[in-house]
Amino acid sequence: MRVNRKRRVMAVWLMITILTGILPFSIYAEEDTGNTTDLGLQSKAAVLMEASTGTIIYENNPDQVLSPASITKIMTLVLIFDALESGQISLEEQVTTSAHAKSMGGSQVFLEEGEVQTVDTLIKCIIIASGNDASVAMAEYIAGSEQEFVQKMNERAKGLGMENTNFEDCCGLTDSDGHYTTARDVAIMSRELITKYPAIFNYSTIWMENITHVTAKGSSEFGLANTNKLLKQYQWTTGLKTGSTSKAKYCVSATARKNDIDLIAVIMAAPDYKIRFAEARTLLEYGFSHCSVYKDLNEDKLEKVKVSLGVSEEVKVEYKGEFSYLSTTGENVNEITKKICLKEKAEAPVKKGDVMGTAEYYLGETKVGSVDIVAAEEVRKIVFFDCIKKLVNALWI
Repeated sequence: MRVNRKRRVMAVWLMITILTGILPFSIYAEEDTGNTTDLGLQSKAAVLMEASTGTIIYENNPDQVLSPASITKIMTLVLIFDALESGQISLEEQVTTSAHAKSMGGSQVFLEEGEVQTVDTLIKCIIIASGNDASVAMAEYIAGSEQEFVQKMNERAKGLGMENTNFEDCCGLTDSDGHYTTARDVAIMSRELITKYPAIFNYSTIWMENITHVTAKGSSEFGLANTNKLLKQYQWTTGLKTGSTSKAKYCVSATARKNDIDLIAVIMAAPDYKIRFAEARTLLEYGFSHCSVYKDLNEDKLEKVKVSLGVSEEVKVEYKGEFSYLSTTGENVNEITKKICLKEKAEAPVKKGDVMGTAEYYLGETKVGSVDIVAAEEVRKIVFFDCIKKLVNALWI
């Protein structure tokens, strides 16, 4: 009887503690962190991102602050291509190496003080051979000094929403605790580089190439060998940048394209260089096996929208951009349909960029996204003088 009574007491106590949530031991499943797949990675942090949508497919410690080493140069390249796009510099312009640029240690292409190379060549030195000297030479050429260039790097990072990043140099050579980023932020800046400036692939896919040093000592050939061994190990590789120091361990931001899907795999603080590449490949293979992407370049012609009280009776319209939809659940993205919804009439004045409607995308009955349709030109509101002008033109016809 005593045993049964004791069991009943224990049962009541157990029920009370379950209901009140004060069990001295855990009976609950581990909290869902968003990662339902264990890929067995050894690196401290990892992120897999689909480039067209920016969707993160896999993450492990994505916001852990770590030293980036030479993958810092991804932001350096973003600023270089910004300067090319704006017309500030051109690929043919010649850049003179300073004493400061020559003094860089670590990975370098052995530029001499006073040596002149084109912007095109220095980009190759940065992306293929990870040249610290080439990075500083370009930073000084664009901004006047490395310090000023680094300020621009941090401003650009802030504009991209890289919340846990701070740069102190343009090449990642420093071991300062003040020079840091995260796997998520590396994926963000990698996405900016490859989606805004796809010409980077013309450089990042080069395996080996020679450059010519011309100095006071004469002319000599120097071979650039790509530090990204995935180019030979994984057939879908398109780039992008490696990095390693004793502080950062081994890092890589690897990009690949398969079936028109672009993926970015970021590995940070891997224990050795082989694991760095192996884990990047694991991420990429995981992504390609789980992803399907629908893309609409929105190049079809749209009807004009009527305008009331304007100098023109219609206004041309255009899509604000492309549309991408990522599925990781096996949906048939080829069944996505598009519905155009335009205003029946707009009232002047109409400014270029004013929203005139939307393109809506549906998978079955579910809306999966939309793109704004905007005015492609300005339409002024009609005034008395415009009416007289129209009347005169009508009389002359």
